[in-house]
Amino acid sequence: MRKPFIAGNWKMHMTTSEASRLASELVASCRDVDGVDIAVAPTFTALAAVGKVLAGSSIGLGAQNMHWEDKGAFTGEIAPAMLTDVGCRYVILGHSERRQLFEETDEGVNRKVLAAFKHNLVPIVCVGESAEERDRGVTFVVVDRQVTGALKDVAASQMAKVVVAYEPIWAIGTGRTATPAQAQEVHQTIRAKLAELFGNEAAAGVRILYGGSVKPDNVDSLMAEADIDGALIGGASLKAASYTRICRFERN
Repeated sequence: MRKPFIAGNWKMHMTTSEASRLASELVASCRDVDGVDIAVAPTFTALAAVGKVLAGSSIGLGAQNMHWEDKGAFTGEIAPAMLTDVGCRYVILGHSERRQLFEETDEGVNRKVLAAFKHNLVPIVCVGESAEERDRGVTFVVVDRQVTGALKDVAASQMAKVVVAYEPIWAIGTGRTATPAQAQEVHQTIRAKLAELFGNEAAAGVRILYGGSVKPDNVDSLMAEADIDGALIGGASLKAASYTRICRFERN
C-alpha cells in the first residue's frame, strides 16, 4: 500500500509572520491525522521560520524550487544544501508555472532531480499538459516526454524516493478540475511509463499526486481512484480549515 501524501504549495503568498501563523494552525489541526504524510512548501523567505514551527510535528517542510548546483555565481538562486540547512525534506520541481513563466525545460528539471538525490531531498516532480495540448489529444505524449526527461539517469532503486505530481495546466488556479476518471486515466498512464522505465515493482511504489483546483468538496472522489495517491494543493492550502479537511479526506 502506498501511503497517501498531501502537500501544500503556498506559491508567492504570505509574509514570514503570516506563514508561521498558518503553520502553527496546521500543527494543531492536523495533530491527530493518521496514515497520511503531510507537507507544506512556503516561500524561500519563510522556510526557516516555518521549519521551526513544524519541528517535532508530523508535517514536513518543502521548498518550491531549487538550483542544481551546490554553490556558485547564480544570483537569485537557492542551492540544495540551503534547503536542507533549514530543515527541508521535500522540493517541488518542474511546476508548470516554472515551465511556463520561467522557461524551465525537462533537461533542467532532470538536473534538479539528480541534485535532490545527492542532498537527500525528496523530489516532487510535476508534469502536465496545457489546455491546447489536451484539445489536440496529445496529453499522453506530453506527460510521457516530461516523465522520461525528468527521470533520465535515475536508478530504479532511487524511485522509492520520488513523488510524481500530475498537474494539468488547464486546471491550476482556474477552478476547473479534471474529473476523477480523467485524472485516473493519466495517473495510470504515468505508472505504466514508470514500469516501462524502472520495472513493475519500482513503479508500484511511486506515489502519484493530483494537482489542479483540489478542494475539500472534490478531494474524496479524487482519492477514491486507484492510482491517485494524494494531492498537491495550491489555493486551498492557504487556509487551515480547507487544508485540514483535505488532509482528512475520506475514501469513498
